[in-house]
Amino acid sequence: MTEHHHLPSELDVPSEAPDRNLALELVRVTEAAAMAAGRWVGRGEKNGADGAAVRAMRTLVSTVSMNGVVVIGEGEKDEAPMLYNGERVGDGTGPEVDIAVDPIDGTTLTAKGMPNAIAVLAATERGAMFDPSAVFYMDKLVTGPEAAEFVDIDAPVEVNIRRVAKAKRVTPEDVTVVILDRPRHQGLIEEIRATGARIKLISDGDVAGSILALREGTGIDLLLGVGGTPEGIISACAVKCLGGTIQGKLWPKDDEERQRAIDAGHDLNRVLTTEDLVQGENVFFVATGITDGELLRGVRYRSETATTDSIVMRSKSGTVRRIDSEHRLSKLRAYSAIDFDRAK
Repeated sequence: MTEHHHLPSELDVPSEAPDRNLALELVRVTEAAAMAAGRWVGRGEKNGADGAAVRAMRTLVSTVSMNGVVVIGEGEKDEAPMLYNGERVGDGTGPEVDIAVDPIDGTTLTAKGMPNAIAVLAATERGAMFDPSAVFYMDKLVTGPEAAEFVDIDAPVEVNIRRVAKAKRVTPEDVTVVILDRPRHQGLIEEIRATGARIKLISDGDVAGSILALREGTGIDLLLGVGGTPEGIISACAVKCLGGTIQGKLWPKDDEERQRAIDAGHDLNRVLTTEDLVQGENVFFVATGITDGELLRGVRYRSETATTDSIVMRSKSGTVRRIDSEHRLSKLRAYSAIDFDRAK
């Protein structure tokens, strides 16, 4: 006779649809992209690296048990033969999900062998992601859970830095802001430095920058400045998993884009919150390091193996995992149709 043990209600986990380990399946996809891109690190060819990562990601994502649609991908179908916006991915079984991919967040970082290049994939329930097509750039503010409720993208920089410092019980001089190194940010950089705060300039890769601002112990407290709208939405998926906040405002680069956004019904003064960018409570986020960085270690190759370092998150459970994997290159060749041994 089977004996039934009745658990206290707080320990009794309700049964769920089989999407619960989707992030653990998806990490194989970012691992593959990172290993393919890793062969191109420091070779000065960002298109070659990106092409290799896209092919690897596309091959592996087709094996995942899901019915996915790429919402944020490599671009329109006529420009991107793989992982284009609207492409169906997965094996057609399992949950209906929207997918956002960035096979290399930091193609220039990869080409130059610089830190913090990562392969990224996020998934949500169908229809949960903001459509980034109207305006490619967005002014962003990202900070972790401690200061999330005190910041406001419409407030002066000095006010936000002071509020972050107060929330973290430090002085403004102890606050570090990560920002893309672009001419458009010159005025913002001067404003930040005038407060006494420190700046970490990054040449590329503001998804990694956002995660650094969200996580404890990275030495980064805040991300500010204009970056890509797709990267903003992918970052919002990480916010849903880690806590904290992202606030964004669409930033048209010229009058034509401004008019197109207005015609599409966008209010350019509206502050887009985390919830505007990604709805729902079942968000998955995975990233694998391509080059070494504060967030993740890059791919390491030996004669027969490669090792990868990944972060895997799920918003519903709040679980954040670090996954350190060792891959047999001979086995990878057999099942993935991607040659990880060398860059072509």
